Amino acid sequence: MGDRAGRDRADERQVMLEWHIRARGIEDPRVLEAMAAVPRERFLPPSVAADAYADSPLPIGHGQTISQPYIVALTAEAGLLKPGDRVLDVGTGSGYAAAVYAAIGAEVWSIEFVPELAEQARVALTAAAVEHVHVVTGDGTLGLPDHAPFDAILAAAAGPDIPAPWIDQLADGGRIVMPLERNLGWQQLVRVTRHGDETTLDDLGAVRFVPLRGEHGLR
Repeated sequence: MGDRAGRDRADERQVMLEWHIRARGIEDPRVLEAMAAVPRERFLPPSVAADAYADSPLPIGHGQTISQPYIVALTAEAGLLKPGDRVLDVGTGSGYAAAVYAAIGAEVWSIEFVPELAEQARVALTAAAVEHVHVVTGDGTLGLPDHAPFDAILAAAAGPDIPAPWIDQLADGGRIVMPLERNLGWQQLVRVTRHGDETTLDDLGAVRFVPLRGEHGLR
């Protein structure tokens, strides 16, 4: 297992790309290229690294998971990311999603509630030679006003509503992609786009994420 986790697994990434991402409707060429480039195994504990390209979330410790590859790709595509975008990534977790967003060409500010996970992500990002990702420990529901405005705010945890600070920190034309808790225990992935003082909301389908923690979260 150790040898498999340590080598480049580009062939497995290509299989993941074709069967779990492209086949499910992800078409943005920037997203596909980024997903093919970022080694997911480098952001996983050794105990689960062999399953890096399975179409499923995986545990990363502290009750958190790394999102399944399709969800990372869906979030990036829904966020309409492009080179030069300033992105707030809420819920760093392993650092994998932030690495994908950076591979698209974004400047990523990633905020993690759990200090130990934030440090693990910094180590993983450095080891994978990922640039343009800045990991901060804190309450992601408050955003990062000192680094706003953001072209996209992308969340890897489900909350009861869009945190008001995110709207305030969103650039005109900016997008928020996050899962919202709905009745009966299901979650809805949405995209909110800011148009001046107005916003529009798009429904992106049912999903399952861990709870968003913080002042404007679920716990």
